[in-house]
Amino acid sequence: MRTDQILTRLERVFARLDREPERPAHLQTPQMSRHRVVLLGSTLAFYLAIVVAVLTTSWLVRLDWQIMFFRPYEQWPQLHAFLDYLVVLGQRGPTAVMVAAWLGWRSWRQHTLRPLITLGVALLLLNVTVGAVKLGLGRLGPHYATEIGSAELFAGGDIFPSGHTANAVVTWGILAYLASTGVTRRVLSIVSAVVSLSVGATTVYLGTHWVSDVLLGWSAGLLILLALPWFEPLIARTEAYVFDLRELLRRRAETGRMPAPVVSALTPLLSAGGKWQLRPVATAGEPVPQSVPAGVAATAATSAAATTVAAVVAVHSSAPRATVHPAGRPHVIRSERTPVTPAGSRRPAHTDRATARGTAARPVAGG
Repeated sequence: MRTDQILTRLERVFARLDREPERPAHLQTPQMSRHRVVLLGSTLAFYLAIVVAVLTTSWLVRLDWQIMFFRPYEQWPQLHAFLDYLVVLGQRGPTAVMVAAWLGWRSWRQHTLRPLITLGVALLLLNVTVGAVKLGLGRLGPHYATEIGSAELFAGGDIFPSGHTANAVVTWGILAYLASTGVTRRVLSIVSAVVSLSVGATTVYLGTHWVSDVLLGWSAGLLILLALPWFEPLIARTEAYVFDLRELLRRRAETGRMPAPVVSALTPLLSAGGKWQLRPVATAGEPVPQSVPAGVAATAATSAAATTVAAVVAVHSSAPRATVHPAGRPHVIRSERTPVTPAGSRRPAHTDRATARGTAARPVAGG
């Protein structure tokens, strides 16, 4: 009889991750090239120029007020319903979930955790840098402005720079950063640029941000994407640490330094879909512990010799686990079987009927 190993969904995922990374041969980790350094420096200068222009209440602040009084949402009200949905592409929660789902599939296909770790590092940098500037400058939005012509700084607000715009640049731009080919990277770069520009313009249309907020949000998100190659060594060490931690848990489970309930709970994570599993070694003379999971023991012992578990070893094999079949009862021929009427049978007993040998049959109920 053929018995196939039945794996859970979680075990299949970790079995895929246990393989060697199958990345394309031409795929390389982005490096901090001279071209990227020039772009980073130019973007940083643009970022500082916007901050200085707002702090000094320059022409940029006057432009903010002019567009605010123009009220685009009143000039083109037919666009309001559509842009209310478009601006969701800049909200951190929905976009992070969508991008994380895609990168999770990429991680499963390429057998590496780098895409997900890179997304986590980028979002962490986004929260720290943008959040610090928001709270430090405390600018109020157009709907809460109190003095015409003022920059509305240090008033307890949190809209400078625009978080929607910066988040759109980072979350959608990370797809282009992690692209496998040059053509895919260029296409995704164009798509992410269109999405981030649209989200920024939508916030100005809705009146939730000043123009200067959007300009600073674009530059803040671009700075994070340009600086990511500096964090590639950290991303690689984090990925190695995650897999080393799992190997450490495996060794502790093998040597019995972990409680049995913990081992049972971590077995789906550590077994990697049959590539690694806990299997008992049988010796004679000791009782079999009841905590051994069903299906883990090797083969059933014969009725003459008692088998027990002496140690737990790790078996690294891609072959399916052996299925334990219970020992069958001794086979007897038909003439040796005792005729027994099932309990509760409606068939009456025939005491006057004789067997083939000429002897009277026993009553079913007994007497």
